[in-house]
Amino acid sequence: MTSFRKALLFGVIIWVIPFTVALFIFPLRESWRALFESIMPLVITITTVSLGVAYFKKVESGFIKEGVVVGLLWLIICLVIDLPLMLSSPMNMSLVDYMADVGLTYLIIPAITMSLGMTLKSRAME
Repeated sequence: MTSFRKALLFGVIIWVIPFTVALFIFPLRESWRALFESIMPLVITITTVSLGVAYFKKVESGFIKEGVVVGLLWLIICLVIDLPLMLSSPMNMSLVDYMADVGLTYLIIPAITMSLGMTLKSRAME
């Protein structure tokens, strides 16, 4: 991993930004659920792409491996922070409900970082 400290920081930021947005738009979850469910993956995607591009600027080799490792790290960070909050009060979600409603969306993160790694590898081969 190119920079473990930067990877950790970016992982936390990838959780904080969508969480903050969710707090502000939470009333939509009840009043217009479809819009809420469309906004949140978009926020996660934009945040992950932005920080992924910033992270990969210092990566010089092993792009695919770096994409897998950093993506899984960011996924784990989001789940570790999120799960205690969502499974306890006031949300009181079951683990199954959490994974169906929120957890699976976080798979966007490693999909993006792996894609960035593959793109950088293909460019390096040109």
